[in-house]
Amino acid sequence: MTKIVTAEPLGAEALGGDFDPDTLGFATTKELEPLDAWPGQDRALGAIRMAAKVPHSTFNLFVLGNAGSGRHEATRAELARAAAERDNPNDWVYVNNFDDPRRPKAIRLSSGKAEELRKVVEKLIDDLANDLPALFESEDYQTRRRSVEEEFSKEQEAAMTELAEKARARSVAILRTPMGFAVAALRDGEVLTPEAYRELPPEEREKIDEAVGKTEDELEAILKHVPKRVKDQRRKVEELNVAMAEGGVDAAISDAMAQFEGQDEVIAFFKAMRKDMIENAELFLIQEEGARAGGFPVATTKHYTKPQFQRYLVNVVVSQADGQDGAPVVVETLPTLSNLIGRIEYISHQGTLVTNFTMIRPGALHRANGGYLVLDARQLLTEPFAWDALKRCIRTGEIKIFSAGERLSLISTVSLEPDPVPLSVRVVLVGERILYYLLTALDPEFPRLFKLEADFDDIVPRSPETRELFARLSASIVRREGLSPIRADGVGRLLLESARVADDAERFTLNIGKLSDLLCEADHWAREAGAEAIREEDIETAIAAADRRAGRIRELSEDAVARGTLLIDMDGARVGQINALSVIDLGGTRFGRPSRVTARVRVGSGKVVDIERETELGGPIHSKGVMILSGYLAGHYATELPMSLWASLVFEQSYGGVEGDSASAAELFALLSALANLPIDQSFAVTGSVNQFGDVQAIGGVNEKIEGFFDTCARAGLTGRQGVLIPVSNVKHLVLRDRVVNAVREGKFRIIPIGTIDEGISLLTGRPAGDRDSKGAFPEDSVNGLVEARLTEFAEVRRRFGQKRGKEGEDE
Repeated sequence: MTKIVTAEPLGAEALGGDFDPDTLGFATTKELEPLDAWPGQDRALGAIRMAAKVPHSTFNLFVLGNAGSGRHEATRAELARAAAERDNPNDWVYVNNFDDPRRPKAIRLSSGKAEELRKVVEKLIDDLANDLPALFESEDYQTRRRSVEEEFSKEQEAAMTELAEKARARSVAILRTPMGFAVAALRDGEVLTPEAYRELPPEEREKIDEAVGKTEDELEAILKHVPKRVKDQRRKVEELNVAMAEGGVDAAISDAMAQFEGQDEVIAFFKAMRKDMIENAELFLIQEEGARAGGFPVATTKHYTKPQFQRYLVNVVVSQADGQDGAPVVVETLPTLSNLIGRIEYISHQGTLVTNFTMIRPGALHRANGGYLVLDARQLLTEPFAWDALKRCIRTGEIKIFSAGERLSLISTVSLEPDPVPLSVRVVLVGERILYYLLTALDPEFPRLFKLEADFDDIVPRSPETRELFARLSASIVRREGLSPIRADGVGRLLLESARVADDAERFTLNIGKLSDLLCEADHWAREAGAEAIREEDIETAIAAADRRAGRIRELSEDAVARGTLLIDMDGARVGQINALSVIDLGGTRFGRPSRVTARVRVGSGKVVDIERETELGGPIHSKGVMILSGYLAGHYATELPMSLWASLVFEQSYGGVEGDSASAAELFALLSALANLPIDQSFAVTGSVNQFGDVQAIGGVNEKIEGFFDTCARAGLTGRQGVLIPVSNVKHLVLRDRVVNAVREGKFRIIPIGTIDEGISLLTGRPAGDRDSKGAFPEDSVNGLVEARLTEFAEVRRRFGQKRGKEGEDE
């Protein structure tokens, strides 16, 4: 790179330059191999690869970087490569807990077995729903049940017959009435009426009463045994039913259990299901209206969908039966609490919310279990309870489902408490750097749970190697987006714009998103022009169109200067007045604008008044810059005398906040001009910060600041004297638009680097700054000599004023 001479105008070749298409070695990007990596991100990609392989549960990853750096896509791609090398994770299902239905059981199965279990259980239910009714309608069952019922009937009839015979022998009859049994006396084979009974002699009535009472006691004893006989009959029928159901259920369930041999949790579930099916065999005998109607055979009816069979179903939570090979990589774009840890759904039934284990729904942690979960950090942190739930799951190593309503005790509905699912997942958060640093500082758990960070770089050094990589990257972008190929001159212009976005002529930006957007728009203009490839002029058109769309505020600012509303001088000379430069960020656009800075001085006690700070419009960094000016003055001039200066500094016509120290050099120049009473050439604008030793330091937004002053001058008319003083350390950041470069090449505008305050003040006033001689004195007619003389004068005036006040005090 050409050596930069300070205090001399830069040539056009030093303002960012361009790329010679002939050095790229191709005609269009069709000839290039697409780039399947992310250039300049080796550090971040290494961190992602490490996080993908470290087994420890707390080595989760935070991917930090600016939007557009490709961090999301790179993260997914690297995780996908690592996931392909890992084994498929387990399947998970929820099944009924027959002992406590409020606590469904979670069952782990081998990969791909969940759907198989669900289908096996559904087939089992269908088979039993068809087989058990047929079994209970079989002749064998009916015969055995009739035998039990007849046995009961015979016993009952025998007891009643025996009692009837005893009653007849006692001249007593047992009568059946609507209210039950009744006992009455007989005479001559007829029931004795009450009137006839009363006419009988007392002795005979006593015999009849005794016979009737004895018969009633015996009848009561027989009737007392009836419930026991009925219970015995029911027990025998139940035993018969159980025996019949056992045969049917065992025959069907043994085949199902054989398919899951060795999986203890599944076998235990089948055993619990067998017990419940046998105890509730009547569920399979419920006949629904129209159940056997229709054009299909009964065997094809989906019995498992009937409400009474829901208790036996299998709720598949996670299944790898869809052909997935390797561990899952799940990207959850809406990480709410329920989307993260799952939820329990409800349905309304007769005005009440009800649920069961089949309404348990999985969350992203369930789907990513055994693999990787990628979340957007900002989205996660804005969702209530989601961040806390994620940390708890990582910390405890299990996924426990709960709702926000339960957490806040807002729900009184009876709900489920499903078994927690053991968790083994690598969580990857993607977000801005500020979020990472805030979490590290404010959340004690964050550093313990997220021990790795992948920091995506914003820029990469400019070199032939990176130039080639970016050319291949542009080829990848156009192919991925379905755009026209890029011609070599278009790639050269794209690389120049990449340096512009990076704010550094020696760097390329890694903001792939911005480059992709630019290419998409350039492709539009190329197609509008009928070109087969994206050319340099198409990219220029896209850049100009974007600037125009976002240029309304910038044009209003320039118009305010042109109409004299905003006072900015671009020629002539003024004492204590200078043009400073600032950058305004609005939405997605950034532009520079000049501001007038003025300084006034008088005798005082050594105070430099920052009017912006006094009115609370100045930020802390700007205030720091003004204090540095005081340090420079105190250490550079009249060091043996007390500082006897009062000075005020202000941004004229500034009605908003002022922050940053990029105007501190301009403020110092205005202050020196006021002290030396030397006018400053208003053809110049100045940007740069300053330290206490008078070195001019680099600032940000140098390109926009230069272009902002250039556009203002161009609108009023370029004189050839106008220009901008910039820190020499900012020359390497220059990537200016062609309109500025061309004006510099034609001698219509100047850009002059400076390294010190002395160099700057000499250019602005046209008078040497002056160096101290062997006696330590500045030349009298130099800027520094005039400043020191003025400060010495202020000190003398202050001394005389102090003596006068002292004498007046003595006279009094």
